[in-house]
Amino acid sequence: MRKMSQKLSFRGWLTTITLLLLAVVVFFAWPEIVKAYRLLDRVDLRILALLIPVQFFSYYAGGGMIFSYLRSKGDLKTMSHWRITRIALELNFVNHILPSGGAAGFSYLGWVLGKYGVKASRATISQLIRFTLTFLAFVIILIVAVVFLAYDGRINRLIIVLASLIAVVSLTVIFGTVYIIGNARRLTKFSTWLTNLANGFVSKITRGKKPQILKENVIPDFFGELHQDYLAIRKDARILIKPFIWAIFVNLADVALIWIAFFSLGYEVSPSILFVAFGVSSLASAFSVTPGGAGVYEAIMIAFLASSNVPPDVAIAGTLLARVTLVLGTIIFGYVFYQLTVLKYGKRTT
Repeated sequence: MRKMSQKLSFRGWLTTITLLLLAVVVFFAWPEIVKAYRLLDRVDLRILALLIPVQFFSYYAGGGMIFSYLRSKGDLKTMSHWRITRIALELNFVNHILPSGGAAGFSYLGWVLGKYGVKASRATISQLIRFTLTFLAFVIILIVAVVFLAYDGRINRLIIVLASLIAVVSLTVIFGTVYIIGNARRLTKFSTWLTNLANGFVSKITRGKKPQILKENVIPDFFGELHQDYLAIRKDARILIKPFIWAIFVNLADVALIWIAFFSLGYEVSPSILFVAFGVSSLASAFSVTPGGAGVYEAIMIAFLASSNVPPDVAIAGTLLARVTLVLGTIIFGYVFYQLTVLKYGKRTT
């Protein structure tokens, strides 16, 4: 119990430090924040309203990325694309309210798709495909954006360094995932390690009062099915073409949402700059202890845009306008649909 309290204490300290740093940033940027607040009077609501259909399309494309793969495997043949889009929104809602680096989304999607007869391993690999192809598509678009900025003469060392960092991290995630899943021996070692870690953790915090939560064959069997799905994909990689096209649309839609927010203020920011800013902010917020990366995402986005010659007050106003509008939409509608799903199928057991 002492170790558990120490762990919780560490997380508490990490959260406190994060909030203190954000408070310092707000304190020194307060004059610009006041200017940014005044800029909100210039918002063109007709342009801002474009966020609604574009955000809906983002979820539509996100759902298409996951479910085009599942349909190619013979699952979800009767599910409508509306239902697919709704599940994508619920998934994003779960990932926003729980700072778990996407783990909560894996659990939730597996639970929901299980009601439609989709195996847990296949639901998991559909999410891995989603993350992998999203990263890959983003890296490709990012390279195009950096080339455009270089041609346009608006590139600097900061952009080169950050774009390189995003590309390296993204490719590391992609190849790391493939490295583990692609070899049965490595996957077996990883599954054994994960089983021992989970059971050891439960044993320590309960002082051995609770039995092992995972049987020795549960995770290995699950990863065995995951490996078989991976081998099937290698034999017929064409089934990833449609998900990859959807991944490109998802990335374009996500950055378009930010661009629309700035344009509603009467300020046009280069989409190429926004791609780099979006990548850096998303990467940093993925490791944040706050739900949805709140505070960290905004601070980094604003700092990067301000360093890229966007007026600080405009950077603050545009970033907060986009973030608040989109997060509110995700939380309000996501919560409603999430509750409807829970009421329909009962409370989750995972």
